[in-house]
Amino acid sequence: MKGVLLNNLGSPDSTETKDVKKYLGEFLMDERVIDIPYWKRYLLINGIILKTRPKKSGAAYKKIWWDEGSPLVVISERFTEKLKQKVEVPVELAMRYGSMTMEKGIKNLVDKGVTEIFLAPLYPHYAMSSYETVVTKAEEILAEKYPDVKLDTLPPFYNEPDYIKAMSSNIANHLEGFDYDHILFSYHGIPERHIKKSDPTNSHCKIDGSCCERNSVAHHTCYRHQCFETTKEIAKTLNLKEGTYSNSFQSRLLKDPWLKPYTDFELEKFPNEGKKKLAVITPAFVADCLETLEEIAMEGKEDFLEAGGTNYKHIPCMNDNDDWVDVMVKWINDWEEAVSS
Repeated sequence: MKGVLLNNLGSPDSTETKDVKKYLGEFLMDERVIDIPYWKRYLLINGIILKTRPKKSGAAYKKIWWDEGSPLVVISERFTEKLKQKVEVPVELAMRYGSMTMEKGIKNLVDKGVTEIFLAPLYPHYAMSSYETVVTKAEEILAEKYPDVKLDTLPPFYNEPDYIKAMSSNIANHLEGFDYDHILFSYHGIPERHIKKSDPTNSHCKIDGSCCERNSVAHHTCYRHQCFETTKEIAKTLNLKEGTYSNSFQSRLLKDPWLKPYTDFELEKFPNEGKKKLAVITPAFVADCLETLEEIAMEGKEDFLEAGGTNYKHIPCMNDNDDWVDVMVKWINDWEEAVSS
């Protein structure tokens, strides 16, 4: 019997400091998120970060928290319910971190008789701190507890025509009636070293402005390249004029070099360049979360307007819109057909 496991990042159970601390502790202790030796990671996180960050993050979560709970979780649940109505196989939702564990999701599928799981990491792009850690965790759980269950995984879909079409349609709908002079594609940031660690050739990725344009097997696991390709495909679909859009990366942590340009720097710079009417898109996310609702829609807007901008619009993620649901339905049906033939 076949089944589907949808997977996203996760969320604290509440905005209370203790719940945020527990969530951040699990998230940041993942060796694929902060990739330094365990003892250094432990001291850094437990000795420094978790002393102050949970209270600050809790305050940020309070700004975006819904009556039903975490926006990311609520949206993901709505998406899952819509999906269940359109496919014939069991579907479970799990999170990489937090109380909605992957182990629970897998167990729920197995308890229903599922022996073949289609894992769908809800990340369009490959990164060791998102896509890779989900796949690895699923493999570890199955190897330890359900060795007879087969696992197939949805590849990164950053340039899949169905995804690009749904994204472009969502963007066009939200841009209707908004007078903009620039569009910023703001992607989740990762350390530059993650790009090089994910390079199977150990030589292609230079992060020098040109390596993403040269064909290489490294592109299959290169987050930076895949982000740029998403922007190119959406720009092509929407017929955006060259010079009216650009890329940036948000959410830096620690002092290491992260992918550039930085979103907050760009937002402060644009008004001085005459770009005073801005639309911001966050294509690394399929569901709105803290990084989109607080960092971009709230803080980003404030930074841009304070720098002299006049019009600012955050474009919501696809969330549970029907086009996006239908895309996932198609991918699940294609998988079912492939494994049955």
